[in-house]
Amino acid sequence: MTVIGFALKGAADTWPLFYFDREAMSKKSSDLHGNAPDHSKVALLLLDVINDLEFEGGDLLAEHALPAAKKIASLKSRARLAGIPTIYVNDNFGKWRSDFKQVLAHVIEDETRGRPIAELLRPDAEDYFVLKPKHSGFFFTSLDLLLRHLGSEILILVGWAGDMCILFTASDAHMRDYDLVIPGDCVASQDAEENERVLKFMQRVQEADIRPSIELDLKQLQRQSAKHASEARA
Repeated sequence: MTVIGFALKGAADTWPLFYFDREAMSKKSSDLHGNAPDHSKVALLLLDVINDLEFEGGDLLAEHALPAAKKIASLKSRARLAGIPTIYVNDNFGKWRSDFKQVLAHVIEDETRGRPIAELLRPDAEDYFVLKPKHSGFFFTSLDLLLRHLGSEILILVGWAGDMCILFTASDAHMRDYDLVIPGDCVASQDAEENERVLKFMQRVQEADIRPSIELDLKQLQRQSAKHASEARA
């Protein structure tokens, strides 16, 4: 072990300011220093599901999002059984002093329009969280780094709005060579017809699988990703 110290120059006694282990620092962390202990070729991303929906058009979005939230809750339970981690990718409502727990507390405790959905999709202790500043979950966030450490290759995107944050996140994921699964019954927008058009667009342009969530074989997705990995190594 190589230890290097730095001291205050000119001090009567040499007081070390800090030490670090050069060999330890040169090693790559395989689990983000314990913060990403899971390993899964598939990851489930919940986009903006913890949302107060207190904005113009929020009532329309809530109308479509509540049925989708019930589908998402079922999908999340199945994902847990299949060993697929869940990542909440959420707006911080422009409050850079807030964290995800504060966002959740606001939506539920302040009796907002989004409360029924947040109660359905309340995160579990083992879930991951990423706060985003803009539409895409990748834009100036740690999402890509987290996914790389998890070893994820296939992303299941659910949430809202389909024509905004889902679309932008899917575009960035596609450019980063992730395979996309975007179950149509787990995505909502203010306008149902526009939501359907966007789903078709993501299917055509970003090669997304938009089958309903009930048709997804999550264990098969895991095996499919493992097969792709072995073919790439061959």
